[in-house]
Amino acid sequence: MKKITANTRRTLALIGLALLLHAQVTTAAPATNRPTFRGRLPQDEVIYFVLPDRFENGDPTNDRGHASGDRLRTGFDPTSTGFYHGGDLKGLASKLDYIQGLGATAIWLTPVFKNKTVQGPPGKESAGYHGYWITDFTRVDPHLGTDDDFRALVDAAHARGMKVYMDIVVNHTADVIHYKECAQKYGCPYRSIADYPYQRRGGINGAPINRGFSGERDQTGANFARLTDPDYAYTVEVSPSERDIKVPAWLNNPIYYHNRGDSTFRGESSTMGDFSGLDDLFTENPRVVHGMIDIYGAWIERYGVDGFRIDTAQHVNPEFWQKFVPAMLARARARGIPNFHIFGEVATDQMDPAHTAVNTRVDKLPAVLDFPFARAVVDVVSGVAGTDELAKLFRADALYEGGAEGALKLVTFISNHDAGRFPMLLQIVASKLDSGELLQRDMLGYAMLLTLRGVPAIYYGDEQGFVGTGGDQQSRQDMFASRVASYNEEKLLGTNSTTARSNFDIRHPLYREIARLAHLRTTHPALTRGLQVIRFSSDKPGLFALSRFDPASGREMLLLFNSATTAIHQHVRVETRSTEFDQMIGTCPQRADAPGTVTVNLPALGYAVCYAH
Repeated sequence: MKKITANTRRTLALIGLALLLHAQVTTAAPATNRPTFRGRLPQDEVIYFVLPDRFENGDPTNDRGHASGDRLRTGFDPTSTGFYHGGDLKGLASKLDYIQGLGATAIWLTPVFKNKTVQGPPGKESAGYHGYWITDFTRVDPHLGTDDDFRALVDAAHARGMKVYMDIVVNHTADVIHYKECAQKYGCPYRSIADYPYQRRGGINGAPINRGFSGERDQTGANFARLTDPDYAYTVEVSPSERDIKVPAWLNNPIYYHNRGDSTFRGESSTMGDFSGLDDLFTENPRVVHGMIDIYGAWIERYGVDGFRIDTAQHVNPEFWQKFVPAMLARARARGIPNFHIFGEVATDQMDPAHTAVNTRVDKLPAVLDFPFARAVVDVVSGVAGTDELAKLFRADALYEGGAEGALKLVTFISNHDAGRFPMLLQIVASKLDSGELLQRDMLGYAMLLTLRGVPAIYYGDEQGFVGTGGDQQSRQDMFASRVASYNEEKLLGTNSTTARSNFDIRHPLYREIARLAHLRTTHPALTRGLQVIRFSSDKPGLFALSRFDPASGREMLLLFNSATTAIHQHVRVETRSTEFDQMIGTCPQRADAPGTVTVNLPALGYAVCYAH
């Protein structure tokens, strides 16, 4: 045997130390096993939803999108709620430790595609910082960085075992097309097919056009070849400076848009009208279908992203999704992504599961954002509704494609970038909540989000106590030090900080509690894949109890929530085989009082998670 020298011993010691450090890192972040993250099902994830422009500025040189001039040319004004603030993809990548520490396993970004920098009528302009005014569907917006920056972000997330979901838009592009008949370029009323048929220019009595076109229901190439004139409802106009602004180039042809004026979001206009003036794509046209499949399939192939959130999905005809979704899933499988998650935005402010379920049945979307869940949690946690509103919500899971199993893939949330943040909504629904009670109710809402069925999406900044004063721009605060006066005047929950400072505090009570709940969820299959059985609800504020079950072992996870401002002491039914309970969070019964029943004690606005033996 060769003699081991002192140098050899030192070398072996260094190797051992390196292996030990690697093991410690792996233990601290167990999700870093690269071969396994692709195998996770959609319902196994905890999503962190973020607007890159408002998160972290990793490269100040791209703040103006490499343009020069004032804010109407560059889009950059960090003092205004409606303009770019400087956050970017490098900044987001630099905070992956923070996001993963919160317990998130997937990141959902607002659209990263190149946007029209500024649009809107004079005096009411704003910028495309949010990403939904796309002009170039093939590359990253220069305000956010480069294509290489996006690749680096995806690769860095994947190296940690985290997934990346892209926010995509099919319904519309940026506002480039205008209508001659409008006195102004904005706010043109919708003109129906009955009053303005495709076969007449400018109305029933207009000159014949588009001979032989039988309408949008015949979605064949032969039929759409006869649609050659877009001036059936309005006379289409495009500024010379914007005639070639869209990429791919086929998007610059007005024939591929509905051109009927602004949607009323009812009836025919819901799928054919312009969304607040944005150019509404003629998604019944097979050229548009194939074009969008090519666009978004390429992003899967180039970057290996793990899923799509689809903006304004309910405003696109069902036949489009019936072709698009299978094509995307096939592209993903070919790229080695077996569990590609697609979930559509089907917005409603009502607790109406039928409204969202139809898009999984008819449109064949694999999942949707669960707006009725958000409504129910706001109503119950605020105390304006009894806990049976949650029971009604979950009884309707049978309406979704796949029933209760299919509902596990719905993306649930309580805050978002349009309606606003959860504590703000609580204040609107239930007035006179002091900051202490508001924080308690906020935590109760997040306990529901992170333990009930569905795929929870945490809205960035909620974990730092952001509240906001409304939806849209009023709910899109900066995580890095903000220069927006109205943001900086807001009082945050659980802290003395303000948005005038950088807010990535891992000691914040909301960050710590969300992290604790998220870790519990991702380490117990009962909370990711387990079906639910409702144990108790009432028509008044108070106890909501239900059980979820480990799909492999059958072990029961008892979930308890108190929406009342008084303590609860009562019996709750459980499985007869559940005789003892581990206290995961909150106060749990140690053992059953008798076969199939336990005594529950919960403080005001409290919650508990109890794992049965």
